[in-house]
Amino acid sequence: MNKSLALLASAAVAALASHTATAAGLDTGDLVFSAFNADEDGWAMVAFADIAPNTTVYFTDNEWNGSTGFNTGESYHRWVSGADTVAAGTVIRFSKIDTTSLSSSVGTLSRQAVSGSTNYGLAASNETLYAYLGSATAPTTFLSAITNGSFAVDGSIAGTGLTEGLNAIRLNKNTPSATPDFGQYDGARSGQPNFAAYKALVGDVANWTVDTTNGNYAATVPNTTAFTVTAVPEPQTYALMLSGLLAIGFVARRRKG
Repeated sequence: MNKSLALLASAAVAALASHTATAAGLDTGDLVFSAFNADEDGWAMVAFADIAPNTTVYFTDNEWNGSTGFNTGESYHRWVSGADTVAAGTVIRFSKIDTTSLSSSVGTLSRQAVSGSTNYGLAASNETLYAYLGSATAPTTFLSAITNGSFAVDGSIAGTGLTEGLNAIRLNKNTPSATPDFGQYDGARSGQPNFAAYKALVGDVANWTVDTTNGNYAATVPNTTAFTVTAVPEPQTYALMLSGLLAIGFVARRRKG
């Protein structure tokens, strides 16, 4: 291949790489809880879409009132994803949120000061935790929610766009009398054709290990094994590849003419 063709081929490859690396804005269900631990005061989440650099996600265990906002008295946290794209399939651990050494395995987790909300731990019962975009007290997009109580009593999902059993997880669904300290998704993390196919699996509590005896899970580390798929090029990727190959062919024909 001559120099001109080599440059065009490189440009085509770069276009493909650029397409696959571009992270779109997150939507409901693109970042979902995969673990909850009230004893350790932490949780884990799985990304089902690429997360753009420096994306900000807020968390609160103040209860959503179903229409206009959160109540007060509990906590708010702010997570910034970092300078690099977080790849779909990544599982992110958020730990020790009630201490000054709170942290996340990717990006930076910090406390978000909101008047009237300074209780930074997770309760072992009747607790609902939300993840969302926007600002601390004014969500624009709810990503996921998890409760060890009830979405009817302990924090509503009305008006959030969330669906119980898909991106809103009720840990005691199968044992309503339980108040789980701990729950973790233990289902498949490989074998699906795309990341969207995992959403129903993670949303189904039948695929979780859930505490029903109020055991002590303070030292339990959540599973952070990444989710994987068999890569299938998207239509846009095929279009980019075709345009690159056509450009290479056009130059080749001109040089032969």
